[in-house]
Order: sequence, then structure tokens, then C-alpha cells
Amino acid sequence: MSEAEIDYAAVFQTLPGMVALLTPELVYADANEEFLRMAGRKREDMIGRYLFDVFPDNPNDSTATGMRNLETSLLRVLATGERDTMALQRYDVELPDRPGHWEQRYWSPVNVPVLGPDGKVVLLVHRVEEVTELIRARRTVGDGRTQVLEAELYRRAGELQEINERLRQAHAREREVAVALQEAMLPAPRQLEHHRAAVRYRPATGSLHVCGDWYDLVDLVSGDRIGVSVGDVVGHGLEAACVMGQLRSALSAVSRVAEGPAQALGVLGRYAHVIDGAESATAVTAFVDFARHTVTYSSAGHPPPALLHPGGRVELLDRATDPPLDARPDPLPRPQAVTAFEDGATLVLYTDGLIERRREDIDTGLARLTRSLAAHRELDPEDLADAVLRELLPPEGATDDTALVVVRL
Repeated sequence: MSEAEIDYAAVFQTLPGMVALLTPELVYADANEEFLRMAGRKREDMIGRYLFDVFPDNPNDSTATGMRNLETSLLRVLATGERDTMALQRYDVELPDRPGHWEQRYWSPVNVPVLGPDGKVVLLVHRVEEVTELIRARRTVGDGRTQVLEAELYRRAGELQEINERLRQAHAREREVAVALQEAMLPAPRQLEHHRAAVRYRPATGSLHVCGDWYDLVDLVSGDRIGVSVGDVVGHGLEAACVMGQLRSALSAVSRVAEGPAQALGVLGRYAHVIDGAESATAVTAFVDFARHTVTYSSAGHPPPALLHPGGRVELLDRATDPPLDARPDPLPRPQAVTAFEDGATLVLYTDGLIERRREDIDTGLARLTRSLAAHRELDPEDLADAVLRELLPPEGATDDTALVVVRL
């Protein structure tokens, strides 16, 4: 039997376990027969309804937290795009034929995202293992030791949940500190004003950490020239932010005296080799010469800059790409390339959070970027930056940090 001949709807309905499908708004899209049977609900009582309208927490029991814990898990899956396995939960379920009467149930849920072609979560698979009868059976057997062990189990589970919550709060505080540190290390807006440039930084959503994305824009020593750079440090939190700060500062300094971007990245690569945490860091830098109307660029493992020409043609600057900064134990000279521009062109540098999505080829993201730039070519840098972010980042936020620099030439 070929895949096309398999009736997956029928398979879903006959699955031996309890399985339901939820929309990103936590509304029931479907539920298999076993779920309906074990939950004691009819299909019309569930499909199209909000999960916690069907199964609210027991308002008569302040210790009933099963539904709140489930909501936290589902929102985490929506934010991260990763599955979440929950510990055994006690749920108070209102009997459908006896309003106001609640029955204790014990379910062990697993929540799994279904991703669309663009990497967004389009459905949530909510699978439940029903263990109520097992718990009840164990409670009727023995000399009381089972009850004691179960009480201890749930006490430990409660302690674990409290510890996890404290860890999440600590990570959130770390993230705030790291974002503040990152912003302090990046160039102030007043440094960009006379360059007709716009910069944006968007931290990832649904993450307790920040990554090491950075950008820079500097006046070069000789001629009417500027250097524009972006980079990305692998890792999260304060360590990544500190590594980012070292690399950005080093590149900013060396760009002012280097003969070209290739030499600047070559020196930065040697420096990255002695910095813990700089492994696999990427960067791209472009020297813009306004007198000669040229952009000279070099990339160390980073997505290519985009040059938006006045007529709407978008040129990806991908003719000088080399491995990441610390990829070689003995650094070799890096390549660089030159392209010409006309007055009114726009140079765009960015980090991979803007274009990369799970299970999607990078060329798809690059094509999305070029279409957006061409469509909004008449906008000034500030409005163009906002339009690109609005069109390319998922509405719920990206799972990776994003830095964006837009310079009108």
C-alpha cells in the first residue's frame, strides 16, 4: 500500500491511546475515539471549543493545578517549537452529566508541535496516557505503604515543579542582564544618524537566554568610507554576550586600520582563536566607499549581505564567503569581493534569525528577503527595516535572535 492510499484520518481515530489536536489558540481541532471515550465527552462538546473551557481547573479546590500546568506546557511548545513531556498530573474533571461534580483523574501528557512549511507551529498533538485506574488499584492494596509512597511521590513532584519554576525565573533574570549587557556593547543610535542607517535587534521569543548577535557601523580612517558589520556567536546568555562584546570591539578597532574587510576578518579570526566561546562564530563586514561607489566585502561563514539597487534588483553579496572565524587552526588569507552601486542603493546586513527556519532550506529564506526588499525599495531605511522584520519574522516571534542593519548609499 502506498502512502497516498493510507487513510490517516481513520488511523488517527483508531489510535489506541488518547490523542487530540489543538490549534495554536488551544482550540480543539480533533480528538480520536479513545480520547472522547476516556474523557467522557461527545465530539460536539469539544471540537471548536477552547481547551480550558472544556476542562477547567476545579474552582472548589485551590490545590488543583493540573490545567494550569498543562497550559504552561502547551505555551512552551508553541514558543519553542519543541515537544514537552509532562510529569504525572492530577486533574479534576467535571462530570458531563453531573454539573458541579468533579472526579479525580491521573493523566501523563506529551505535547508535540506540528510545524508548517515556514517552520511555524500549525497544530499541537496532545497525547495523554490515562493511569487513573492504576493509581486507584494501588491505593486499595497493601498495608498503607502504597499510600505513603504515593504521597511522597507527589510531594517530590511538587518540589520539582517549584525548583523548575525557580530555575525559569533565574534564567529570565539572566536573560534580562544579558540583553542589557548586549545593548550596552552595541553602538549608540547617535553614531548612526549621519549615515542614513537604521538598525534593529530583536531577541528571540520563548527563550530564557539571548544569543550573541551583534552589529557595528564605523567611520573608516581614510576617504569617505564606512565599515558595516554583523556577527553571531554560538551559545546563550551572559557568556555569549561577553564573547560578542569582545569580537565586536576587536573588529571595530581593526576595521579602522585594515586595508580591506578580508584583512579585518583575518585579524579577527586570529583573535577569536584565543577567546573561549568564540568557536564557530560568524561575521560579515563591508567597506563602503562613497567616492568610488563601491562595496568591498568579506564573509566568515555568515549569510550574504543584500544590495538593493534603485531599480529594485537585489544582489546577494556571496562571492567572498569563507569558513567561520575560528574554523582553521592556522588562519589563511580570507577572500574579498567588490561590487558597484548607484546613488540611492541600499545595503542590508543581518543575522540568520531573519531568514532561517526549521526544516526549511536557507534559499527559501533568502528568496523571502529579496522579495521583501524589492517590494519596499521606495521606503527610507527606518521604514524599510520595520517592513522587513514585519514580513520575515513569525508573528509570535522568532526562535533565534535577529540583528538587522539597513544603510542607504
